[in-house]
Parts: sequence; structure tokens; C-alpha cells
Amino acid sequence: MKKTAKKPSRARARTRPAGGPSLRPSGRRSAGEARRTGPAPAAAAPAAPVRLARVAKGKKPQYFSDPATDKLLWMTLTLMEELSVTRDRLDAVENLLEGRRVLKVADVDAYRPSGASARRRQAQRAAYVDRMMRAAQAELEELTGRDMPRSEAEVVAAVEA
Repeated sequence: MKKTAKKPSRARARTRPAGGPSLRPSGRRSAGEARRTGPAPAAAAPAAPVRLARVAKGKKPQYFSDPATDKLLWMTLTLMEELSVTRDRLDAVENLLEGRRVLKVADVDAYRPSGASARRRQAQRAAYVDRMMRAAQAELEELTGRDMPRSEAEVVAAVEA
């Protein structure tokens, strides 16, 4: 029995790089394209990388019957991602420093920040908590509405008026 090579699908044969002529499955242009666009280039230029949207469109998928459980899942996964990256980076820094005999891991354990370093850590920690609580904060804003008073004084003033 003789094996035959598979032919590319019609959809694949018609695809082309952005702005470029379409190529036949053999890599050659059709006669009509050769006349319109000139001779084939010696080497095809690489296609520009595809840029994906950074913000998801549409509703988030719901995996559990309770939306609060889904929010906890997303918060936990975000925490897991952050912690994993942090551990990898910390391990790399500790290995590099110990390998170059700059300091020992025990020195890192004994370190206590002060001054600007402590303030920078506090700001980073606050930003981290904000990222972790993003889902809960979004729901709170949705429930309370954007036109709701933000402070107790505003509520009292609205009641007294």
C-alpha cells in the first residue's frame, strides 16, 4: 500500500501573513499574484508578534454555584501566583549572594528594615493587599453604587438635610 502525503486544508492554504501575498501550499504564488506583486522575495520576513488584549471582555466564567466562592478562588490563585514568583526570585538571590560569599541566608533572616526601607515595604504591602482584594472591592462598589456617600459625615449630612 502506497502512502500519500496529506494535503493542507483549504483554510490553511488561503491564510497569509498580514499585508503579504497569499502563498499556495507549495510556497509559490499563483500566476495572477506574481503579475500583480512582482517576483517572489528570497526569504519571507517573520510576521509581527500577535498582540492580545490585556483586559478580558465579557463575563468571567463561574465555576461554583456561589459567586463568593469564585471570588475566593481567584484571590487564592492570585496569591499563589505572587508567592510562587517571589519564592523563585528569593531563591535565586540567596543562591547568588551565598555563592559569591556576599552574605549568608542567616543574615537575610536576621535583617530588620528601618527608615526608607520600612516605608517602601509598607507601600508595597498596601499595593499587594489592594491587588488581592480587587474582586471584593469591585463587588462592594457594584453593590453600593458610585453615587453613594463615601464617609459617615456625608451620610449624616444627607440625613440632616
